[in-house]
Amino acid sequence: MPTTLIVTAHPEPNSFTNAWARASAKACEELGHKVIWSDLYEMAFDPVERAANFKDHSPNAHFDILKAQDTATENNNFAQDIAREQDKIRQADRIIFHYPIWWFKEPAILKGWCDRVLASSAMHTVDERYDQGRFKFTRALFCVNTGANAHECAPDGKEGNLEMLLWPMAHTLRYLGMTTMKPVCAHGVHSYHEGDTKIKLETYLRGILDNQINVIRDFDTRDIIHFNADDDFDHNGSLKPDAKSYSDFVRCGVKE
Repeated sequence: MPTTLIVTAHPEPNSFTNAWARASAKACEELGHKVIWSDLYEMAFDPVERAANFKDHSPNAHFDILKAQDTATENNNFAQDIAREQDKIRQADRIIFHYPIWWFKEPAILKGWCDRVLASSAMHTVDERYDQGRFKFTRALFCVNTGANAHECAPDGKEGNLEMLLWPMAHTLRYLGMTTMKPVCAHGVHSYHEGDTKIKLETYLRGILDNQINVIRDFDTRDIIHFNADDDFDHNGSLKPDAKSYSDFVRCGVKE
């Protein structure tokens, strides 16, 4: 049975984000899966990468983040909180990220988790990334909620296409070799609803929580977020003219 790492990023323990994360954990356990957790706010995770995080760095030396991470990998002396998170990722067959969309992206604490935990040499190298990434057998899923409604988060919505907003985070995981499933999204999640609108929202959110067992059961058969293969690019790293594009981030306006 798979091991699932749940990474959640919301400061309120009783938020819908964290209730949804607990529903994921419950579903995994009911299906016999092992669950490990990273509740970033509960952990008081420090998202800021800095020279002081590295034991071998001289205070007077120029701080090069990649070189500092390479040295920490070579000497096996990452800060304990980072080493623990890296070990969780190595254990995981699946990673489920639960977080709200804030200012059109993930919360800063989750971005900082990526900055510090997905370290050079420890989690990737120049030769071990994308198609050759160390985590090419790991699958990931985003379970995200927005304050905006579904129409506003559609490709023609004024909030912007949510799947495009999630692409940078998905591409981060792709860099490590992971496969990311199409996201599960909850919309209109905020505390300003009143009366019938509030009752409707609560019913809608209960449905999402109740359905999480089906999301987990069908995890491996979900559609995936497609990326170009390494050999779709030329020696300069440009997409070849005859290669299909899967995202406007790579070739605007032409995709499968």
